[in-house]
Amino acid sequence: MSVRTLNWLKFGSLVSLTFALGLLFAGALDFPGASAQQSTGAPPTTQASQASFTQQRAQPVSDVVAPLAALSDAFATVVQDVKPSVVFVRAQRTASAPQRRLPPGMEQFFPHFRQQPRFQEGGGSGFIVSTDGYILTNNHVVDEADRVLVQLADRREFTATVVGTDPNTDIAILKVDAKGLPAARLGDSDAARVGEWVLAVGNPLGDALTFTVTSGIVSARGRDLGNLPGRTRLSIQDFIQTDAAINPGNSGGPLLNVRGEVIGINSAIASETGYNVGYGFAIPINLARHVMDQLLTNGRVERAALGISIQEASANDAAYAGLSDIRGVLVTDFPEDSPARKAGVERGDIILAVDGKQVSYVAQLQQAIGFRRPGEVVKIDVARRGGVRKSISVRLQALNEPVPVASRSGDSAGDDENNAGTPMVRLGIAVQPLTTAEARELGLPRSVTGLVVTDVTPGGPSWQSLRPADASGPPDVILTVEGKEVRTEAELKKALEQPGPGGIVSIEVYTPTGEGGIRRVERIRLADK
Repeated sequence: MSVRTLNWLKFGSLVSLTFALGLLFAGALDFPGASAQQSTGAPPTTQASQASFTQQRAQPVSDVVAPLAALSDAFATVVQDVKPSVVFVRAQRTASAPQRRLPPGMEQFFPHFRQQPRFQEGGGSGFIVSTDGYILTNNHVVDEADRVLVQLADRREFTATVVGTDPNTDIAILKVDAKGLPAARLGDSDAARVGEWVLAVGNPLGDALTFTVTSGIVSARGRDLGNLPGRTRLSIQDFIQTDAAINPGNSGGPLLNVRGEVIGINSAIASETGYNVGYGFAIPINLARHVMDQLLTNGRVERAALGISIQEASANDAAYAGLSDIRGVLVTDFPEDSPARKAGVERGDIILAVDGKQVSYVAQLQQAIGFRRPGEVVKIDVARRGGVRKSISVRLQALNEPVPVASRSGDSAGDDENNAGTPMVRLGIAVQPLTTAEARELGLPRSVTGLVVTDVTPGGPSWQSLRPADASGPPDVILTVEGKEVRTEAELKKALEQPGPGGIVSIEVYTPTGEGGIRRVERIRLADK
């Protein structure tokens, strides 16, 4: 047998072996044969796709979207239930036009120059809180109105009487002569949580878009909007923030939770244009309920006070008092007749609770105290240096005049060349002793002695806490450090030795003002070097 024939036999045997192994491998993996594919009339990939699609369709679509459908149904049910209790408020006012002067005897020739009254009308919202016609709205909706008209969702219209107002909380109560009206259910605003769904109902942009519903969530609580027009130091600040669209005309309307309960009164928006940009604010309904009860019972709102100046506690305040988190309200000052001072409250105390209920920020303390009765005794829990805790009973006084509230807003450092004084590196300031001439020039009382802040290092430990003299006002005067009077640079240096580098020091400061001055407490962390 030739070599060539032998090679062909070897090649044929190798091909046969390869074919046999392929058949064996295919059988092991159970690949379908050609006949099976032909019998189905479709390639294997198409069969697999159909099986997968059939499996997905096995679960009903209604089950997949059920949670979303339930939320949608809840919104629709809430609106259907609450919308009849929401009203459109129209406040009318007649104002005199500016007087146009003409030469004597010429009025008869120019009758159109005669003074004509100007008719003004504004729109807002409100909601019914009793079946016999009491309605809650914002004070600014009906302020100075000569006539108030209320239109219901069923288009009936009534002339309303303004029963009572409280500008400090921007709340007003109206009354219409009607019976059997649908009243909204009032909820508990204290139970509202950030992230919860809410609905706002009202009349944005007047009568063109009456009874509009928008949705959103509770974005934040306890917002302080002291820069709003008409707000004073007597104004209680505890707004609920929401991203539900609120526009002019929504004022006075209800903010609702998904159970259909009113948790707030839509009151303000934060916008440079005057239209919604996603930041709306509502007065908590618990606060509004307190005001409404007092207005209906006494005809006015009576508030109580501890007799203290307060501000939010800072990180340094919390660390100084040994708190594990930043919370509470810092006592900065009090007048001579302060009931809190007489009871043992000290400057620099951090108020943590009132009658066992925690207070984390100023607005909470205002509400906890403001609507008590003057003469009532409350127990306040305070934190002091090094983790000391005390419970103090205070008899409340009537709140007649605003107590100055200290601020941390001093943000100017002054001019280095024009401010002389001894530098205090750890505090990041320069100081000099207060002279008699300076005290007289600043209008300080004789009891005020200490060190004048002449310069503050930008970005230093005291930046935005202490301030020197500048165009915005007079300088701060340091009165005490850790409770010890400091009238010389040497006394200040010695007082700073105890906390040491990086420690927190408590400083009592006096800021001259046209009304006699403000005392406050600043907690400052010293530089490491």
